[in-house]
Amino acid sequence: MRTADDLRQLLYSIDRKGYPAYKGTKGSYRFGKYVLTIDHVQGDPFAAPSKLHIEVAGKTARFPERLYDEKHKRIALQDYLTRCFERQAAEYSFQAKGSGKSGILSVTRCGQEVLERSACTVNPANGDVIVRFEAGFPANGRTINARELMKILFDFLPECVENALLYGNLDKSRTEKVMELSEDREYIKGRLGELGLVAFVANGSVLPRESGVSQRPMKGAVRFTSPESMEVTMNLPYRGKITGMGIKKGITLIVGGGYHGKSTLLKALEMGVYPHIAGDGREYVVTEESAVKIRAEDGRSIKRTDISMFINDLPNKKDTKAFSTEDASGSTSQAANVIEAVEAGAGTFFIDEDTSATNFMVRDELMQQVIHRDMEPITPFIERMRDLYELQGISTVLVAGSSGAYFQVADTVLQMDRYIPREITARAKKAASAYPPLELPKERAGKPVFERKPRRNPGIVHKGRIKIKTMGKDGVQLNHETVDLRYVEQLADYEQLTCLGYLLKYMEENMLDGKRTVREIVSELAENLEKDGFEAISDGNYVTGNLALPRQQEIYACINRYRGLKL
Repeated sequence: MRTADDLRQLLYSIDRKGYPAYKGTKGSYRFGKYVLTIDHVQGDPFAAPSKLHIEVAGKTARFPERLYDEKHKRIALQDYLTRCFERQAAEYSFQAKGSGKSGILSVTRCGQEVLERSACTVNPANGDVIVRFEAGFPANGRTINARELMKILFDFLPECVENALLYGNLDKSRTEKVMELSEDREYIKGRLGELGLVAFVANGSVLPRESGVSQRPMKGAVRFTSPESMEVTMNLPYRGKITGMGIKKGITLIVGGGYHGKSTLLKALEMGVYPHIAGDGREYVVTEESAVKIRAEDGRSIKRTDISMFINDLPNKKDTKAFSTEDASGSTSQAANVIEAVEAGAGTFFIDEDTSATNFMVRDELMQQVIHRDMEPITPFIERMRDLYELQGISTVLVAGSSGAYFQVADTVLQMDRYIPREITARAKKAASAYPPLELPKERAGKPVFERKPRRNPGIVHKGRIKIKTMGKDGVQLNHETVDLRYVEQLADYEQLTCLGYLLKYMEENMLDGKRTVREIVSELAENLEKDGFEAISDGNYVTGNLALPRQQEIYACINRYRGLKL
């Protein structure tokens, strides 16, 4: 392996040459406490910055094994180190001068959620730490300015490593608390099933967010307080005794006036599938990990999906056991979203009436009398909620504000009153008893069939490759094929969409053979990721540092919204 002095001499030799001469710097170099690898060199100073990574041996980083000996602790430590390195890099970014992106020094900027990212990995076997980042190689015009690059590589980066990646130089108390919070959350997650819960919200949590474009906690917000009848107390490994609201399995209805916090509570619950950083306000909002947010999604593509549980006997005689459309209506899209979530293994549905198709959700008594059941192809969700729970074990948490019919099927009714929840199940049931009972279908819902076996789409390859482009949190593009993910609301970070692009590309190139079902493909993909990490889907000889791992449920969602899917 070449040394840091070799790199210095190389940079001296190419100073003031044409920018392509930077390509010769690719490779690994031994610095004092770490190895620096230049993975990819940008084509010119105005192109995307060069990609590099630093590896610090475990015996040098010296992080105690207790901080990463379990997966959830390892992910929490990686997240913390990424944030530490990002703060250090931000101090030096653009300190080196030049044209275009010269001097930029950046690493992933993490949000409020703690996600597994490619930006930082800790090897569970030996404690080795790898951080992947970008640097703009300086130039004057398109002439190499090697002396400015030396500032980045020999002055700035060693400081970043010293202050962010060595345990002895970090605030040990804060580092320990990162591990402790991850342990406490994991303990709550493990207790949910034992207690028959789908979610837990700790007293004192701050659920409202700062604004529509900021996920930071709102200052001065009303703190969450559980109704006494729904209180659950746990004794956490580090925090000790904690009390909050437990949402039981079954059907839970959240009601209340407008602006009283119904959707705010639901949003906190749906994002409770992810850990959150200390100070977020939702650290102890924990949801069972397979929960899926369901909504209407007009115009989406549906590929051979069995929606017969909800839609049957269409006037055009179209087969609803293998339904396809390129432009789904609100009700059809929501039916498909439910069935696809079942296929993805969801244990809980989160639904907000505001983002649902009304005719899919409920039909009142008067409408049932005027339009007889035999004339209506849609069996509304309200008539299938109980079957979904009793026959398939899928709970529902529903925000409703316009129809009292849900009171009849709900197990728990929760009223939000100025952001304070009150349990009103008995009162709601009593009021509902004065109205005609809901007329349910005579036949119970059968289980949908999942036999789709996708095959490769040869048209996706352009000029011998599949290029990936992420469009923020709106979607991901494979060459000219766009996968619209705007309404997959549990995607927390645009890097998850980038990762979905890589996953879809990997599937197209290696897995879509027409022999394996979607379930088999996703299951195999998850095993590969568990075994090999991001290297399993890496493109070329290095792992890019801008990936965040999505849940399996979002992998299913991406496949199902991929219009290029061949079946």
